[in-house]
Amino acid sequence: MADNRNWDQEDTWWRDNFSSRPYSTGRNYEDFKPGYRYGFESGSHHLGRNWNDVETDLRSGYEKYENRGNSTWENVKDAVRDAWHRVTGQKDLDVNRMSESNVDRTRGRTL
Repeated sequence: MADNRNWDQEDTWWRDNFSSRPYSTGRNYEDFKPGYRYGFESGSHHLGRNWNDVETDLRSGYEKYENRGNSTWENVKDAVRDAWHRVTGQKDLDVNRMSESNVDRTRGRTL
């Protein structure tokens, strides 16, 4: 990684900023922490690769990820992608199209 950030620095940044993400509504930082960490670590290992090219591999790798706790890929994939883009510097992240932004939380159904 070009700027030598470490997980502790990223953890602090995400803790301070996660609530501005469209997928965070009604959830707390601890819900997303495993996803942010996985995205940070994965992005660091796959610099130069596109998210769409590695998403399937990341999904299967998450099932074996030691820091995932009880979280599932579906619950954290937007956080993984967000952290991935932050680490890799990719600018194609469209937070308005993330899966959680399409959920009507008052009724629990997809819009």
